Amino acid sequence: MKSIVIALLSLVCLSGILPAAEWPHQIPLNGIWDFEQTTNAFPPAKFSRKIPVPGLAHLAIPKIEDYDKFFKRPEKVDAKEQHNLYNIDYTPRYSWYRKKIFIPAELSDKEGIITIKKSQYVTQVYLNGIDLGSSMACYTPVEFPLGKGLKFGAENEILIKVGDRIWLPSEAAGGTDKEKEHYLPGIWDDVQLSFSGAVRLNRVLLLPSVAEKKLTAKLQLRNFKPAQIFYGDAMSDSVTINIVIREKKSGEIVTSKSGRFNAKRDNLTEATIDIPMNNFRKWTPDEPFLYEAITSISFGNEPSDQNTKNFGMRDFTRKGKFFYLNGEKTILRGTNITLQRFFEDPDCGNLVWDREWVKKLLINYSKELNWNMMRICVGIVPDFWYDLADENGLMFQNEWLYWQNHGWDDQIRKEYTDWVWSDGSHPSIVIWDAINENWDGYIGNQLIPELKKLDPSRIWDSGYMTAEQMESDEMDEPHPYQGVVNWLQPGANRNFYPLGDLDFSPGAIDEIQNAGAAQLVNEYGWIWLWRNGIPSKLTVEAYEHYLGKNSSPEQNREFQAYWMQLETEWLRSNPSIAGVLAFCHLTNNYGYTGDWFVDNIKDLKPSPTLKWFKHAFAPVATYINLPDERYLKMKEPHQSGSKLLFNLIGINNFSAPANGNVVIRLIDEQGIEVISLSQSVALAPFLRTDIPVSIELPEKAGGYLLIAQFTSANNKPVISRRYLKIGQQPQYNYYTINPDYQ
Repeated sequence: MKSIVIALLSLVCLSGILPAAEWPHQIPLNGIWDFEQTTNAFPPAKFSRKIPVPGLAHLAIPKIEDYDKFFKRPEKVDAKEQHNLYNIDYTPRYSWYRKKIFIPAELSDKEGIITIKKSQYVTQVYLNGIDLGSSMACYTPVEFPLGKGLKFGAENEILIKVGDRIWLPSEAAGGTDKEKEHYLPGIWDDVQLSFSGAVRLNRVLLLPSVAEKKLTAKLQLRNFKPAQIFYGDAMSDSVTINIVIREKKSGEIVTSKSGRFNAKRDNLTEATIDIPMNNFRKWTPDEPFLYEAITSISFGNEPSDQNTKNFGMRDFTRKGKFFYLNGEKTILRGTNITLQRFFEDPDCGNLVWDREWVKKLLINYSKELNWNMMRICVGIVPDFWYDLADENGLMFQNEWLYWQNHGWDDQIRKEYTDWVWSDGSHPSIVIWDAINENWDGYIGNQLIPELKKLDPSRIWDSGYMTAEQMESDEMDEPHPYQGVVNWLQPGANRNFYPLGDLDFSPGAIDEIQNAGAAQLVNEYGWIWLWRNGIPSKLTVEAYEHYLGKNSSPEQNREFQAYWMQLETEWLRSNPSIAGVLAFCHLTNNYGYTGDWFVDNIKDLKPSPTLKWFKHAFAPVATYINLPDERYLKMKEPHQSGSKLLFNLIGINNFSAPANGNVVIRLIDEQGIEVISLSQSVALAPFLRTDIPVSIELPEKAGGYLLIAQFTSANNKPVISRRYLKIGQQPQYNYYTINPDYQ
C-alpha cells in the first residue's frame, strides 16, 4: 500500500512537467550573423561582414572601420587621471545585425517573443521589415513580441540595430566610467526566440529562505489575449501554475506546489507561490548544491508555457557589522572584475564568451587563492558567468554600471527592477550593488526599499552612502587607498603610508571602526601595472617615488606583489572589517588601473602578485606587524646585535578555534638562514590575536628578509614577510623567495 501511495504522489508531481519533446519551444539564435555599420539610421545596402552573437562590434570580420581607434597598444604610458566620455576619436556608427531563420509551421498557434539578454546601446528590432520596437536597456533583457509579422513554415529575416554609447538617451540608467575611453557597441549575451500559448511565464524569480524552510517563487505572467474592446468582454483569464522542485544533479523530485491566478489581458500580472522546503541541502561555497524549479502554466486546460530555472537554498544576511551565510558568520575574501573595461582591451577578443577561459578566471583562481567572493564592478556580466558561480560556489557582489551620475529616476527604477527579476534567482549573487563611489538620494532612500520588498533575500550596497544619507544602511564600501603619491601636498612627508604597519589607523580606518553597518572594503591597492610590467596611467608617480625612474618590469612586479601582500594583511587584520576584495582581477590592460596577469590575457598567466595572494588571503594566518624597511624612505636601520620586539597578528576566519605552529626565520642577502625559532599558537574565531615575538638581530650589517611561516593541521604553510635593514650600509641587498617557499 505504501508503494502505491508513493507512486501516486510521484505522478501528481510529474504531471506539472511538460514532455521535453514538446516543451519549451525555443529557437536559439546564437551563432554567426551578417553584420555592417552605417553612419546614419538607415539599414545598409549590403552586409559585407560576419559577426558572432554574442559578441561586440570588435569581433566583426572583416574588422570594423575604426577598429584601430578602439584598440591601441601604446609603447609607453602617459599619466592620466580620467577621461571625458564625449572626447571621442572615432566616428559614431550604427551596428546592424541580420539573421534569417526558418520558423516551423507547427508553431503557428503560438505567441512568439524575441529575447536579447544584453545589448548596448539602444537596441531596435525589425522582423520581416516590421519595426518591433526599441529599448535603451543595456544590462537587462530586451524583449519584443513577434506579433503578426512572423511567417510560419517559411524563412524570416531578423534585423537588429544597435546605437553608439554617445547617443544613449539622458534618461537611460547607464552610468559613465571616467577610467574608460571607448564603449564598444553590440549584442553581448544570448539571443533566442521562444513560443508559448496565450499566457507566457515572462519572468521567474526564485527566492530561498533557509531560516523559514521555504522557496518563494515570484512570477510575471504575460497575457497575450487582446485587452477589453467592448463592455462586458473579459479583462483577465484564469490560469493554473504548477511548480515542481527537483535536485539538479540527480533529477530527484523533492516537492511541488500549484495555484490558480488571474492574468490581466494584454498586460503583465505578478503572482507569488510559497513552497515549503522541509528537507534540503544548503548552498555554500564548499558545497554549491543546486535545485531546479520547473514552472508550468496552463490556460483553458491546455499547457501554455514552461520555465526551468536553477536555485540554491541559501540565506545571506547582515547582523551588526558582519555578514552571515546560512546563519554562520562569514568573512568575505576576494577581488573585482571590471568587464566593461576589459571590453576595450586589445586582447579581449571573444574570451568573454569562452566558457573554459571564464571558468579558469573565476573558479580556478578563486579556489587556489582562498577567495569566496568577487565584486562584479562598474557593469555586470553575461548570464553564464553567474551560472558558473552558482555551480562552483563563488559569491558575487553584483554592481550596476553607476559611477558618475546618469539616468532619470523612472528609467532607473524600470531597469533596476528588471535587473532583480532577471538575475535574482542566482544563489551566487548575494549583494546587489546599486552605485559605485557616489551618492543618489532616490536610489538609496526610495528605490532600494522598494526593491527590498521584491527581493528580501539579499543585501544592498549604495556606494558611498552611509547611515548619514540613508534611512536603512546595511553595508558600506570604504575604499582606503594608500600610498597615492599625487594626492600629497607639496612638501608633505612622502612616507605617509607605513607599508606593513598593521596598526596604522588613518581616518578611513577610524570611520570603519566607528560605523554601525557592515564594512566591505571592496577596493584597495593603488599600485597597478600593465601586463608588460610597466605602471598604469594612475601609478606612474608611485613607482617613480618608490623605485626611481626606469625601474624594470621585474622590479615593478616584485614590488607590487610585496605591496599588495602587506596591504591585504593590514586590512584583514582589522577585526571590524567584514570583507576584503582586492582591485583588480580583470580589466583593460592599457587602462588607468591594471590586473595581475602577464603577457597575453588568453593564457591567464599569473603575476607574482596573484601567486602571493594565496598567503595574504589564507583564512587562518599570522602576519608580521612591522613596517617595511626596503622600499619606504627615511627608515633608520636597526642596530646590529640589538633585540627586535614585534607582534605577530593572528587571524582566524572560521567559527572554530585554530591551532598551529609558526616558524620565524631571518634570512641574509645570500639566502642563509641566520635565525630560526618556532612556537605554538592558538587563534580564536573571528578575532585578532597579538602574539609577541623577540629575536636577537645579527651583528653583520645588511639587508635581511624576515619570514613568519604558519602551519595549522592539514593546511599548507602561510607566509608573511618583511624586509629589514640592520646596521649601516651604503647599499642594502635582499634575498627574495617565491610563494612556494618551504
